[in-house]
Amino acid sequence: MAIQTRYEDDGQSLVLSVQGYFDFSLHKDFRQAYKGAEGVRRFVVDLRDTEYMDSSALGMLLLLREFAGDQGGEVILRHCSREVRKILEIANFQRLFQIED
Repeated sequence: MAIQTRYEDDGQSLVLSVQGYFDFSLHKDFRQAYKGAEGVRRFVVDLRDTEYMDSSALGMLLLLREFAGDQGGEVILRHCSREVRKILEIANFQRLFQIED
């Protein structure tokens, strides 16, 4: 599976690690990875092993942001490669998400 999840901070944070290509082929798996998250306040998307992302990946991040917001939570994008960070900046995602190194 190209998406792995783990909880941190006593279940307060859910980390979704995306490996390889973050594109439409991961839509179902990405959504399933966070859908049942109860009591989570921080959704961290770890992009350390993400080689590429397309516009559908940006859409998936927006859906996660909406889901998190409905629960009073936040989304953090972490460990972006230079290429992925450039895609996020072109889309102005730094205005919508906290992006960490």
